Amino acid sequence: MSSIGTLWTTPQFDKGKRIRAVAAWVGLSVELPADYVHFESNKQPEFLAKFPHGKIPALETKDGFKLFESQAITRYVASLAPNVPLLGSSPEEAALIEQWASFSESEVGVLTTLIFQLVRGILPYTKPIHTVFTERQVRSLETLEKHLATRTYLVGERVTLADITLASVILRAVTVAVDASVRAKIPNVIRHFETIVNHPKLKPVFGEIEYVEKALQFIPPPKEKKEAKPAAPAVPKAEKKPKKEEVDEEEDDLLKEEPKPKNPLDSLPKSSFNLEDWKRAYSNLDTRGAEGSIEWFYKNFDKEGFSVWRVDYKYNSELTQTFMSSNLIGGFFNRLEASRKYLFGSMGVLGANNDSVISGTLILRGQEAKPVVDVAPDWESYEFKKLDLDNEEDKKFFEAALAWDLELEGKKWVDGKNFK
Repeated sequence: MSSIGTLWTTPQFDKGKRIRAVAAWVGLSVELPADYVHFESNKQPEFLAKFPHGKIPALETKDGFKLFESQAITRYVASLAPNVPLLGSSPEEAALIEQWASFSESEVGVLTTLIFQLVRGILPYTKPIHTVFTERQVRSLETLEKHLATRTYLVGERVTLADITLASVILRAVTVAVDASVRAKIPNVIRHFETIVNHPKLKPVFGEIEYVEKALQFIPPPKEKKEAKPAAPAVPKAEKKPKKEEVDEEEDDLLKEEPKPKNPLDSLPKSSFNLEDWKRAYSNLDTRGAEGSIEWFYKNFDKEGFSVWRVDYKYNSELTQTFMSSNLIGGFFNRLEASRKYLFGSMGVLGANNDSVISGTLILRGQEAKPVVDVAPDWESYEFKKLDLDNEEDKKFFEAALAWDLELEGKKWVDGKNFK
């Protein structure tokens, strides 16, 4: 395949996959920079000189033509192969393709993003709004279902840009809100989706499809328990004479509460590092300094029994207001409650409204993150990288996250939360 040029995007980004799929369909390709790091590379001066708003996807062709916004890029790439009419062969077809592509994006794709932001706490959660968004998305899918009930493709008798756009939109929707119960109502939409994504030209781009069985749901943080009032003195009751022995011993055994299973982390070898002592030191000492909590940590840390991790939110491009991002961290920490005795965290929001990232550090029991964090349903929304405190860069990141003065690519710490 002939390469058009360089496409700045992330491999998992659905809009980036859409552009790559269009290129593959018309017999072209785009190059993905191997060293691209989202929210770092696209904030560099050299990137902003080419694409001033710093958005991805962004395309730079071999002859220096530059373009951003996914819709503009897909249309441009589709137009490079006039013998493969992804854009239609008449003004009427072109208009219909634009209609269904726009409908797919605005009525299904945007709602998927809004639902995701609600259930993950990025937007303030209210059940009525969640219901409205879900119902509106289902209604849109039902419109597509009726249209596809008598058609193989959205427009005409061959694949067009509308089909690839819809497939890329459904690709994400089936991992967020379009669960098994919704999919049962739209068999023709799913048939169309699987036809497109499994086409030999497109399967290498779209990859294996993962369907969510149950739509993602908002999990509210646990309410604080009120202190119990002291019980009134018990009034001694008159002893009752025991009746004749009529207790069924087998039935009595069934009524006994079964012992709760032990957490596998409890079976790890004992550690010299006391996490509760560390939490007290962090709370009561200055963070930096000769007598600070960081120095206390280095003097007492047991790297055999505990490990240190960097945590980064995967969907920073969807973050809006920084206070909402801070609430997102709070929700994540609340859902980690069951692992409180194995875990300490310091995470923050860096940047400004509509241009922020979530990052921080965790100190946890054992050498693997998953056994500790998978008690939170949204743990997979974060990337976990083990830090080596003998490495200067890792050590610098760790200390800055603890001190709340972490800075990433010019983005300064604006708010943070601790899990103690």
